[in-house]
Amino acid sequence: MPQTAPAQAPEAPSPENEAWAEALWLPCQLSFELPIPGFTIGDLLRLQVESVVDTQRAEGTDIEVQLNGQTIGWAEFEVVGEHLAFRFTELE
Repeated sequence: MPQTAPAQAPEAPSPENEAWAEALWLPCQLSFELPIPGFTIGDLLRLQVESVVDTQRAEGTDIEVQLNGQTIGWAEFEVVGEHLAFRFTELE
């Protein structure tokens, strides 16, 4: 498991910065990989609305965050009101 980085926000690219100006609108794919040991095709076929899948991961365990297939950091899931959110714990 990765070590948690100190809480520091990197400086966001400014729209005024010409190097970033043309790229700020580009779409990208943000994804998480959450391995579920022992999950089978049978388990997949039995999934229904409101099914719960046990990830066998301890609460607070970091998961890998990828942007367009490249690892950009680690995060943990948390509940915020009625929403499931993630909090970055490390950015590479």
